[in-house]
This record gives sequence, C-alpha cells and structure tokens, in this order.
Amino acid sequence: DHVNGHCTSPTSQPCSAGKPRIPMGPEGPRLTRRGPGRPPFRKAQSAACMEISLPVSHTEESRENSFSRSRSSSVSSIDRDTKEAITTLQFGESYGRKSDVLPTPCLWVGTSLGMVLLIPLSIPTDHEERMEEAVTVGPSGAVQMLKGSILRFAFLDCMGALIQSPYEVWRDLNAPEDPDRPRRRKLVHFSPSSSQDANGDGHLAVVCSERQAKVFLMPSQACLFVHNITESSFVLRADVVSVCNSVCLACFCANGHVMTLSLPSLRPLMDVNYLPLTDMRIARTFCFTNGGQALYLSSPTEIQRITYSQEMCDNLQEMLGELFTPIETPEAQNRGFLKGFFGGNAHAFDREELFGEAAAGKASRSLAQHIPGQGGVEGMKMAAGGAVGELARARIALDERGQRLGELEERTALMMTSAESFSKHAHELMLKCKDKKWYQF
Repeated sequence: DHVNGHCTSPTSQPCSAGKPRIPMGPEGPRLTRRGPGRPPFRKAQSAACMEISLPVSHTEESRENSFSRSRSSSVSSIDRDTKEAITTLQFGESYGRKSDVLPTPCLWVGTSLGMVLLIPLSIPTDHEERMEEAVTVGPSGAVQMLKGSILRFAFLDCMGALIQSPYEVWRDLNAPEDPDRPRRRKLVHFSPSSSQDANGDGHLAVVCSERQAKVFLMPSQACLFVHNITESSFVLRADVVSVCNSVCLACFCANGHVMTLSLPSLRPLMDVNYLPLTDMRIARTFCFTNGGQALYLSSPTEIQRITYSQEMCDNLQEMLGELFTPIETPEAQNRGFLKGFFGGNAHAFDREELFGEAAAGKASRSLAQHIPGQGGVEGMKMAAGGAVGELARARIALDERGQRLGELEERTALMMTSAESFSKHAHELMLKCKDKKWYQF
C-alpha cells in the first residue's frame, strides 16, 4: 500500500513501513500529472513496498493534505488494486519507446492482473562511469494488458529465431591473485540481440499469461497475433523452447493438457490430455526443455521425463544407457619364426605331441599353419557323412511313424469290436422288452 507503507500482497511476507525517500533537492524530477491520452498507472502497484518521492520544500502538513486528497479521490481504486503483485521479470535489449531507433537495456514487468510494463534502463557503458554513476530508470508509459497472470516473456528476431538473454560474467577485481591458480580466458559481454538489431529492424516480443498469449512487434508495440489458450482452466507453466530446428510455445495447463503453439503465428500444433493436476508438486516442478521434452517431480525422490516430439521418440532406444560398455575382443598376435625360435619364455611340451602318431607329419606352429581347403577330401568326407546321417535320421523317423500308425490301427479295431458288442446287447434288450406290458415291469 503506497499510502500506509504496508505490503498487502498475498504472495509476500509483511514488511515494515518504509520512510519517504527525499530526492537530491529542488533540482530533482517533478511529479507530472497524467494527460488525457496516457494510460492509467494506478494498476502498476506491485507487491513490493513502494516509496513516494517528495520535494524537500513539502512539509509534513502538506504531505498529509496530499495523502488525504488522494485517498478521498481514489481510495476505492487503490483498495481494489492492492492485491496486484509482480509475477515475472525479464531483462533484455528492447525498444523502451516507440520512437527508439536502436535497442537499449529494458526491464519487462508482468503482474498478476495481466499488466505488462516496459521500463527502459540507462546503464553507463564505461566501466569507470559505471562504478560512479547509478543506473537510471525512466518509465516509458508502455502498458499492455492480457487475460490472467503473466507467466513468461521471450524475444524473437524478425526471422523467428529465439534471442538469448544478454549476460556478462562478473569477476571480483579486488580478489587476491593466486600464482598457482591456472589462468582462464576472460569472457566478454555477450549480447546476441545487439548485432541482430543494430540496423533497427526491430524484433518480436512473446508474452504468455495464464489464459492468453500475444506477440508484439517492437518498437511499434503493435499486437500481431493473439491466441486464447484456455477458457475453462489456466496455464501453470509456459516456456519458449526449440523443437526440430524451430521454436514454439509449450504450455502445461491445470487440467492436464500439454499444448504447443507455433511462433510467431500462435497456431495450435498439439493439444494432448496427459496428466491431470492431482499433486501440487507437479505444478511447482513442471518445466519444459529443448528438444520436445519436459521434466517434473513425480515423488520427492523421482524425476519423471516425458517427450512430445516424434523425433525424440524415434531416437529413444539409442539414448538409453548401458550397464557395461561393449568392447570388442582384440585379435591374437601372430608369433613370428624368430620370436618362436629365440623366445625366452619356456613352454611345457607333451611327449605325445612331439613324438606321437598324432603329431606325425605336422610342422611346428611357429613355422607354418595348415589351413584345409573346402574342396579337399576331408570336405567331401564331411559332406558324405552329413548326408548319411540325414538318411539315417529319416529312416528312424519313418520307423517311428509306422509304429504309431500300427498302434492307431489296433485302437480302431478295438473300438469297432466294442461298438458291435454294444449294438448286439441293445438289440437283445429291445426284443426282450418288446412284448411286455407296462404293468409287467
């Protein structure tokens, strides 16, 4: 509450009242009134404890009078909007104002009531100036509205490629240098959007809320595409991911549906009822990753991994891990003549191998190796032996079949004899009972 100095957001802890901050003096910025064409800023109150800057010339009485006038004029609107909270923040190089030609560092702010604020940041480029001058923030007045709480911001270039967030590695300049520590290459400032947007072509801003997604063209701030994601439920998680060399907006709804939308056209690509929200752990831990995958905690100790990409499903078997690493058996090295003749290793020989009949006519292994051909006498003997064995097995099978047929014939004759005997006894019983009356039984 910017009047009483209390934090009234349901998503944050109570905080103490902050004292009014006094600017540098009469030369500080003056509070200007909102023009008739400017959007209202009363909805931009967030969960953070706000402070009000007042000139030094204002006394306590004037402050109280101004507060009383503000409460008498808009107390109902202030009390109604105190439940608004900031839900997401995104830093990036964008166009803070419609008149900007080159992108500048900006802060995108999303609130729980679906409001999007664009705040330009003025950061000194020189390192020495950065240590002396502070970062200046000036609201640009750019306000966009969506349905539901804001969940995700993302930026695309004019070709539809995802622009990564700029970053710079922080290093402590006053840290003592260790001579034993290996020297590393210094990473420089990385800003992919600076090179892409240096010509002033602009870029696309993707904003996703709990119920709606919009694509804005910067710096004109015109809404190019809009899509209502769901009406009966709400989105729990939304991410801009790369799938099959393209980017899309992946959403996980509270009713268990996993949806994907194309970018920047926001055309529905997939809507699958995967898992209804039965555990709050899933809602807190669900996240999308690149390659058409998603992760969440199914239990306090288990991570569930799913995929919604056909390419990932086709390569799933190749991605599975193995307990052991398969290694081919190396081939044995061939021992040469000199190594076998002058080798220092002692070998145990058998007398039967040296002087027996089994070794007659065989040369030393270290001299030559006999490789029998397939067309020799031994091959013919093996082929003939195989044919004889096949004929013997066929004859045995025929004998067994004849025995089984004989047993079947004997059983058939026995059944026929039993049937004839039964027919004879039945005929005799019929003749015996034919001339008897009913009272004779």
